[in-house]
Amino acid sequence: MFALRWFRESRDVPALARDHGISRATGYRYLAEVIDVVAAQAPDLHEALRTAKADGATHVVLDGKLFASDRLGEQTTSVRGEQIDAWYSGKAREHGGNIQAVMAPDGFPLWVSDVMPSSVHDLTTARGHVLGALYWAASQLDLPTLVDSGYDGAGIGVLTPVKQPANKRALDVDTRTYNALLRSLSCLGERGFALLTGRWRSLRHITASPRKIGDIVKAALVLTHFEHGRLT
Repeated sequence: MFALRWFRESRDVPALARDHGISRATGYRYLAEVIDVVAAQAPDLHEALRTAKADGATHVVLDGKLFASDRLGEQTTSVRGEQIDAWYSGKAREHGGNIQAVMAPDGFPLWVSDVMPSSVHDLTTARGHVLGALYWAASQLDLPTLVDSGYDGAGIGVLTPVKQPANKRALDVDTRTYNALLRSLSCLGERGFALLTGRWRSLRHITASPRKIGDIVKAALVLTHFEHGRLT
């Protein structure tokens, strides 16, 4: 109950510990243990894809999200050879971790990845954690993946909108229709993240170490599956 209240209410751990009659140190230890135990029940990616196919899915949706966190002063080298803050996203202008998620056609979250620093691009994170399994799903399960234009060049079986030609020539009507349909389906990936952050307020700004973001989001995914009758 202590840990569920933390996920649901995003309460301060010392305050929650007082509510439950335990010490601050014990509260942090209990929370860490619950996160580890629940996150370990998160579905395997290949298992999630097989289940989606068995449930009649015609495709899945891949999307990424920055989960905001407190600052972590860890440095890394950028592609330009410069020293940058590893957990700071220049695009979002905040600190956090990059999580990739595979969603059902209706946007329900099926699987989430380990965390990568937010300075790492979505496509790079996807290559390290999910694209291999999505290639397998496309070839072995006839289950393609829909994504937005940020994943351009992801590979066979991962469908992205067709980009505007460099010469600025208008796309033909069939290609424009394809893009419109693809975007209208792939945008449902945002629903999965909204479902997680809307229900579990602790995901809106994570005060634990950013390296724990992956386990925290996985635990929230397991709780969501349980609430929706997908896990017993």
